[in-house]
Amino acid sequence: MSEVNRFPMGGPDPAAAAPLFTPYVLGSLTLPNRIVMPPMTRSRASQPGDIPNALMAEYYAQRASAGLIVSEGTWVSPLGKGYAWTPGIHTPRQVAGWRLVTDAVHAAGGRIFAQLWHVGRLSHVSLLDGQAPVSSSALQAQGVNVFVAERDGRPGFVQASAPRALSVDEIGAVVDEFRQAARNAMAAGFDGVELHAANGYLVNQFIDSGANTRTDAYGGSLDNRLRFLGEVAQALVEGTGSKDRVGIRLAPLTTLNGCVDADPETTYTAAAGLLGDIGVAYIHIAEADWDDAPHMSTAFKRRLREAYAGTLIYAGKYTLERANAALREGWADLIAFGRPFVANPDLPARLRAGAALTPHDRDTLFGGGAAGLTDYAVMRAEAA
Repeated sequence: MSEVNRFPMGGPDPAAAAPLFTPYVLGSLTLPNRIVMPPMTRSRASQPGDIPNALMAEYYAQRASAGLIVSEGTWVSPLGKGYAWTPGIHTPRQVAGWRLVTDAVHAAGGRIFAQLWHVGRLSHVSLLDGQAPVSSSALQAQGVNVFVAERDGRPGFVQASAPRALSVDEIGAVVDEFRQAARNAMAAGFDGVELHAANGYLVNQFIDSGANTRTDAYGGSLDNRLRFLGEVAQALVEGTGSKDRVGIRLAPLTTLNGCVDADPETTYTAAAGLLGDIGVAYIHIAEADWDDAPHMSTAFKRRLREAYAGTLIYAGKYTLERANAALREGWADLIAFGRPFVANPDLPARLRAGAALTPHDRDTLFGGGAAGLTDYAVMRAEAA
C-alpha cells in the first residue's frame, strides 16, 4: 500500500500542501484521492427481505468521486440484524440488490467495499423472530436503544434485549457466516469487504474486557479476547480470495453501546499487530467524536502505525486542515468524512474548491425515501 505520486529526492512536491487530493494505491485499486466515505446506516432497504434497491444504488453512485466508499453495515445472517430496514447480504435477493449498487458505483467511476456486520447483543427480539440476541457473554447492554419499525414508517427506539452467550460451536458457525458473506460480497461485485469490529457490535463484544466474561478460549486473556477477531479476519481473506480485499474497522477508545476496555491502548495495539500478521489491506480507526469523548493521542496513533504496516484510515470529525495534517504527519494514509457525505454528494470537489458544505437533515437520516438521501444538490446545480 503506497502513494502513487512519488517525486525524485530533493524535487518539488506540489501535493505536499494538500495530500488529501493525491492518488493512493490500495491493493489492486488505485484511488484518485485519499477521501473515504465511511459506513453510515441509512435504513432504506426494501421490504420484505431487507433488500438493497435502486434508490440506494443512486445514493452511492452520487458519491462515487470518493477515493473509496464503504457501504452501510450489512448483516451477515438473520441473528446479525439489529436495526429496522437495514440491508443483509445472505440471501440471493439481497446479493442481487447489492449488485445494483456496485454496478452503479462502478459505472460512475467509483470503488466500493461492503461493510460486513453482526450486531450481537445490540438487537431486539422483535427483529429476530422472537429469538434472543447473541453475544460473547450474557451481558445486556443496559440503557442502549435500537430502532424498530413503527407503523408510521419512522424508527421507534427500544431497549436492546438481553442476549445469551454463544457456545464455542456457535462461534465457529458465525465465523463461517462471515466467510460466506465475503463470498456473497464478491458475487455482488464489491471491490472488497470491511469487518465491523467497532462501536460495540459482536466482534467488539469479544475484544473489550468489559463486555467479555468468558472463561474459555475466547475470554480472559488478551490473546483469547482477540481470537474471534483473528478468526473472522482470516475467514474474510478466504472468502474474498485476497488479503488486499479485506479491511477491519476498530474503535479503540469508544464507549458506544456499552463496550469498554480496561486498557484500550494495549488491547488495540495488539489487535493491530494481529491484523498485520494476517496481512489485511487496511485498518479503519473510528475515533470517539462526541462531546467530552476520550482523546486519541498522536502517540497512540504512532503506536498503531508501528504495530501495523498496512493502510490506516482515520474517521472522526476531520476537517480539510486536520485531514491534510494527519496525512503529512504520516500516521494516517486515508481520511474518512462521515456526516459531510450525507448532504454533499460531491464532497471531494467541495473540499478541493473550499466551498461551503450543506448541512444534513437529521430527521431524514434513518428510514424514508429519496428525501434526505438522494435529493441533496451538487455544486453545479446550486450554481445554476
